[in-house]
Amino acid sequence: MNKKEISVVFVNEKISKNFDKLKSGTTQDKELYDFIDRATDDLKKSPTCGIKISRDRWPKGYIKEYGIDNLWKYDLPNAWRLIYTIAGDEVKILNVILEWMNHTKYERRFGY
Repeated sequence: MNKKEISVVFVNEKISKNFDKLKSGTTQDKELYDFIDRATDDLKKSPTCGIKISRDRWPKGYIKEYGIDNLWKYDLPNAWRLIYTIAGDEVKILNVILEWMNHTKYERRFGY
């Protein structure tokens, strides 16, 4: 039995471009780029290395916009959060990055 191929993708072009923009931004942006880049490496090794978010905490917009059936957060340094979902089939696992945000925005979005 072969191991499933694991990929990390951004949910859409806008999120992907925002990630790329971090690389040439401020020092803090570049640092965040490195944090997210490291997180994608971790997700490629272990898709469930984040923390599963209970369904009652999911923002309704995520369900409506992306049709998710699972939601995870990966804690980045400096209290940043990476939000992702996992999709896949018999051959591959896809970690789909929905967004990243600071802790304050995370608490507001998820109602803590």
